[in-house]
Amino acid sequence: MRLSIRPARLGAAAAAAMLLALPLAGRAEAVRLVTQDRLAPTGMTEGTAASAQLTVHSLACITARTVGVAVRDGAGRNLDFPGAATNVRICPGGVTITTGSRALPAGTYTAFGYWQDYANAWHDLAQQTLTVAPSSTGPTPPGPTPTPDDPDIPLPGGSLVWSEEFDGSIAWGSKWVGDRSSAYRYGDHNPDDNKLDLLNPGAVETIDGVAVFTATRSEQRLENGRRAWETGLLTTEGSDEGFRVHAGDYVETKVQLPEGAGAWPALWTWRNGGSEVDSFEYHPDNPHLLELTNHVRRGAKYYTDADAVAPGKWVTIGTRYGTNSVDWYVNGERVWSDGRGVGQRWSAYLILNLSVVAGKYHPGPEGAEPITAAADYVRVYR
Repeated sequence: MRLSIRPARLGAAAAAAMLLALPLAGRAEAVRLVTQDRLAPTGMTEGTAASAQLTVHSLACITARTVGVAVRDGAGRNLDFPGAATNVRICPGGVTITTGSRALPAGTYTAFGYWQDYANAWHDLAQQTLTVAPSSTGPTPPGPTPTPDDPDIPLPGGSLVWSEEFDGSIAWGSKWVGDRSSAYRYGDHNPDDNKLDLLNPGAVETIDGVAVFTATRSEQRLENGRRAWETGLLTTEGSDEGFRVHAGDYVETKVQLPEGAGAWPALWTWRNGGSEVDSFEYHPDNPHLLELTNHVRRGAKYYTDADAVAPGKWVTIGTRYGTNSVDWYVNGERVWSDGRGVGQRWSAYLILNLSVVAGKYHPGPEGAEPITAAADYVRVYR
């Protein structure tokens, strides 16, 4: 419930004057005065995807770096609604954001809005209960997982135009770069993204036709004071070949998911500070969940499969970068189409990496033991 003097009735000039009249500590406190006015839904049905709507206002106009809706289960695991809004102007009159859609298993959850300021500090808003009712017909048991090498599974792509089979040494310089990426603020590390990575090409090696990524704790500390981890990354950006995927291409990889807490493997695209499509992201603390995201046009899905997705399992993941829809495949079966696409002129470099993270949503490494993940191949069809 708001105060008897409603912030929405304050004029913009009056609100700004109030803010300027405060001492420094008071100003900082006022900037944090973002109030959650409404959060929906409060109820969902198991297996039925829904989006969330969050309405907030502030005492004086501010710009939030990120605004979204968080969900936690009874064990505190992160099951947030995808598609958080960025660069949101929040004023006394209020603003409403709508997230992407997701489904949840039956149960009781804690939901709340959150926002991030431009100093990269996170602020949680009021909590409420989200109840997910069982489906009237009960959940549908997952079907058998197709075998990736089954010749009866059709490839969504056309002809093979580029591949990495990892049947020899990594072709550093000519095909891959492993010591830097323009996606990382400092080239070889990116603490602002809660990553602990310190890129080291020696953290990737090929063994019996498989690329093995091994993350090990470093003695070096990052700008945020955290201990870095030497991690492996493969990107086509900056290589002599400079290979890029284009709209209409289908990319597929077969990976072994890691088991160590804090692991963050992904296959994604990047170019000129954007053009990002995540074929997958994975965190072992959500053991059966893959994050599938089209950052180009803000489509996202949490895909859950208790049979196919689990720490230590091999899984085949494919993505078609369509002009009007990006389609994701898991073990040969299409699991989601975002309906947004990447546009006709889109192109980007490939990145395959194992990050280590210790941030707001995922726990950091439990100790100093190395963390490993592996990849069998990366293939592009056109």
